[in-house]
Amino acid sequence: MWSGDELDLDAYLTRIGIGRGDEQEGQGRELRPDLATLYAVHRAHTAAIPFESLDVTLGHPVALDVGSLQDKLVHRRRGGYCYEQNSLLAAALQRIGFEVSGRGARNRARGDTLLPVTHAVLVVTVEGEPWLCDAGFGYPGPFEPVPLGRPGVEVRQGESTYAVHREEGDVLVLRRLREGTWQDLYAFTPQPYYPVDYVVLNHYSSSHPRSAFIGKVIVQRPGEDVRVALLGRELTHWYPDGRVERGSVDPEGLIALLDREFGLRLSERDAADLVRIFRAED
Repeated sequence: MWSGDELDLDAYLTRIGIGRGDEQEGQGRELRPDLATLYAVHRAHTAAIPFESLDVTLGHPVALDVGSLQDKLVHRRRGGYCYEQNSLLAAALQRIGFEVSGRGARNRARGDTLLPVTHAVLVVTVEGEPWLCDAGFGYPGPFEPVPLGRPGVEVRQGESTYAVHREEGDVLVLRRLREGTWQDLYAFTPQPYYPVDYVVLNHYSSSHPRSAFIGKVIVQRPGEDVRVALLGRELTHWYPDGRVERGSVDPEGLIALLDREFGLRLSERDAADLVRIFRAED
């Protein structure tokens, strides 16, 4: 389903920094579809490949076929947003031998406003137990799998605690506990989503005038260490000890910052266009 047979797995593993011969994180062996491998791949993916929607900002089409994702996120070392990130992760996990299913989620992190289902997440089954996997929610999201089969079970990841809670109608809600307060991140149902469904959601998110990604610079790096986000002109660092640093980015420093903070390098034309759009932001 996820075209894992079309993925260059060795190139992907090199991109996320866990080659098959690595001794770190239990990778001194051939990868197997077990929980240790799922944790290692998920954690390495979110640390290495930043969340970004710069192609949407630039008006470029966003392709979700494995060949295009591999070219962009692996070989050109770009990032992507949820459909790209989780489609690539699904292909890699399927290639390793995991059972992977998609879900469509409704963002709840923006308050009480009812938003459409536009977020893509994955459910990976290991030894009969389902796990929520999501490399594409950006800085508030988990960087490791979260158990689904035991609603309410809390898992600590860095400075945050996550849990999936069940609501009426089999609605599952990923929540994040930070500084003593639970925050809903997104909600989803057991209905499976397929790659073709993500094509439709991707079309809305990349082209509809009400999409949160249109005309905005959004780049984020989650992970267990410092989490970094560039939202418009505001650059924020969240540290494991609770410190938060915020600063403003000027257009002249944007391209260098993308390279320094997120490891992103754009073509000369795209860089010039992005700076022009950045200058126009309020």
